[in-house]
Amino acid sequence: MTEPPQTAEPTAPEPEAAPAPAADGRASQTPAAVRRRAVLAGAAVSVLLILAIVLGSRLLRDFDSALLPYAVATVFLAFGVAYRYTVWISAPGARRLFRQGWRSFFSADNFRKAPTALPKMIATYLGFQKFLGARSHARWAAHQLLFWGCILAALITFPLTWGWFTFTSSTGDGPGYEMRIWGFKVLGFDSLNILGWLMFHGLDIAAVLVIAGASYFLWRRMKDRAAITGQRFAYDLIPLIALIVISVTGLLLTFSSIFLHGGGYEFLAILHMVSVVFTLIYIPFGKFFHIVQRPAAVGMQLFKYTSRRKDEELQTCRRCHEPIDTPDYVENLRGTMKDLKLDFDEWAEYCPRCKRVLRGNAYLTHVKKGFK
Repeated sequence: MTEPPQTAEPTAPEPEAAPAPAADGRASQTPAAVRRRAVLAGAAVSVLLILAIVLGSRLLRDFDSALLPYAVATVFLAFGVAYRYTVWISAPGARRLFRQGWRSFFSADNFRKAPTALPKMIATYLGFQKFLGARSHARWAAHQLLFWGCILAALITFPLTWGWFTFTSSTGDGPGYEMRIWGFKVLGFDSLNILGWLMFHGLDIAAVLVIAGASYFLWRRMKDRAAITGQRFAYDLIPLIALIVISVTGLLLTFSSIFLHGGGYEFLAILHMVSVVFTLIYIPFGKFFHIVQRPAAVGMQLFKYTSRRKDEELQTCRRCHEPIDTPDYVENLRGTMKDLKLDFDEWAEYCPRCKRVLRGNAYLTHVKKGFK
C-alpha cells in the first residue's frame, strides 16, 4: 500500500520576508489591493452603463423619467456585480477556474475537435440545468420556472428602463404600435391581437412563472427538514420573498389598471418600485450572486470535457490504481491547492474512497492510540 508522503517536522519560525510571488507569477494580493481593484472595476462598469443608457436612449430623448429609480438601481447593480466578481476571481481557486475556462473557450484546437461542446453545455448546464434533474424532478421544474421567469423579466425590464426599447403609436392610444430599439423600428403590431397581448403582458407571464417557482422553494424550505436545518433567513428566504413580492405587486398593477380603473395604482407602483430596487441592490451581495458565477462554472466544465477528449489515458489513483480524471484536471487541482498553500496537494492523486481509507487509518494510528 502506498502512503502519501509524510510532511517534515515543524521548525522554528523564520523572520518575516517580503510577500512571495503567487503560483501564477504575480505578487501576492493583499485584501486592501483587491478591494481597490474591485472599486475601480465597479466604478468603470457603472460609468460604462451610464454612457450606454445615455447613448442608447438617444441622449435621453427616449428615457422615461418615471423609471429613473429603476435605472439608478441598475447602476448600483452593475457596480456591485463588478465589485463582487473582481473580489471573487482574486481568490486563487476562482482565478484558476476563470483562467482555465477562458483558455478553453478561446482554444482553436478545442473548437476544431469539439465544435458543439460549448453550445451544448450552455444549453444543458445554463439553460435547462439538467444536473438539477438528478436531485429531484420537482426541484428542476421549479428552478426552470424561476429561471426563465427571471430571464424574461430582465430582457423586458432592463431595456425599457434604460430607454433602449420604446413603444409608440401614431394615434396616441393604439391599437397600432411600433416597437423601436435605439430609435430604429423593428416591429409593428396590433395591441388587440395575440402578439400585442403578449407584448404588453410579457411581465405578467414572467410574474406567474416566478411566483410558481419561488413558492415551491419557499414551501420546501418550510417543510423539508434538511433545508430547514441549514437555511439562513437573510440568505435563503429573503431572495424568495423578494421575488414573490415583486411578482405579486406587478400583477396587482395590471389588475388595478384593468379591473379597478386605476384604483390604488400609485401605492402599488411605489411598493413595486421599492421591492425591485431593493432586490437589484441585494443581488451582488446575496444568494442571487450565483447567477453571475454560473457561467464561469461552464468554462470549467468545458475545460474538463476538452481535456478528456485528448488522446491520453486517465490518471489513476496512487493506491488502488482506479481512474481518477485526466492528468490536466488533476494537475489543475494540485495547482489550486498550492495557490491556497495547502501542503497536502499530493492527495489530489488519490480517489475519494482511498482518501477516506487513509484518513481513517491515520486517525486509528495517530489519534485513537492516545486513548489507550
